Amino acid sequence: MKEKLEQIVNEALSKINESDQLEKLSDIKTQFLGKKGELTAVLKGMKDVAPQDRPKVGQMVNDARAKIEEVLEEKKTSFERARRAEKMKKEVIDVTLPGRQLGRGHRHPNTIALEEVERIFVGMGYEVVGGPEIEYDYYNFEALNIPEGHPAKDEQDTFYINDEILLRTQTSSVQVHMMEQGKLPIRMISPGRVFRSDDVDATHSPSFHQIEGMVIDKNITFADLKGTLELFAQKLFGKDTKVKFRPHHFPFTEPSAEMDVSCFKCGGKGCRFCKGEGWIEILGCGMVHPHVFEMSGIDPNEYTGFAFGVGLERIALLKYEIDDMRLLYENDIRFLEQF
Repeated sequence: MKEKLEQIVNEALSKINESDQLEKLSDIKTQFLGKKGELTAVLKGMKDVAPQDRPKVGQMVNDARAKIEEVLEEKKTSFERARRAEKMKKEVIDVTLPGRQLGRGHRHPNTIALEEVERIFVGMGYEVVGGPEIEYDYYNFEALNIPEGHPAKDEQDTFYINDEILLRTQTSSVQVHMMEQGKLPIRMISPGRVFRSDDVDATHSPSFHQIEGMVIDKNITFADLKGTLELFAQKLFGKDTKVKFRPHHFPFTEPSAEMDVSCFKCGGKGCRFCKGEGWIEILGCGMVHPHVFEMSGIDPNEYTGFAFGVGLERIALLKYEIDDMRLLYENDIRFLEQF
């Protein structure tokens, strides 16, 4: 029995010393010390040993196991130390090397334009209000004096989810939510993304951004509207900017108008930028229609107000002289770095 144990130990130690990978040590341990290993087989044969010799044989088996485990652990430690040294060698950092400058991100031209518009109106005492992009037909159309069958409903090429729910075509719906709260007076702008079924080209997109504004109070007149928007244009495009209003029609305002600004490139003399006209159309506006007040529970005999809407992309295209709206959405770093 002693010779057999010595043979097992010598064979195990030989294989341990010859192993060149950490993973092989696990196989050796299983071969000699596992449940079906060679030492375990010796222990199972103890029943054939005379009772008076069993303690002595058991001690020899334990000594053999301890010897194999000791050498296995030493070899394992040696492998781990070598592997750690190799890893440290590969991961060494030369602290004397110059640092690498990381690229910095840029604000999107839409973001720059929106922040400027918000800064102008907040400075005039307006509140910035958001609302849902998925909206009820009532808030997007009916409450804005655009009932079923109205031509304006067809002109906007709406994305309908079902008969009552749609992707909003304008942020004017946010104004209706504010009016329904009944907290007057109201001075607000509602910037946000809107959706219309338009083909993508240099001036159109199925998803773009609008900024709607509204003021409701007692004794608000068209003169207040003109003064507010004139100041807005001068803050945005320069103090020498002039404005003019042309009669127009919108279902939710009466009277309605479109506002032009004098070309800030040529000062109104006429150039390629303004197509020789000296003026650039910028937004639509008007006095809130009395019926819109009534539908939201506001007495039109006591309160008046004005509303306006401008496309955020239009402001960015004009202010930064971008000639193709698609550039705003292509995420071309060469384009965005210019801002």
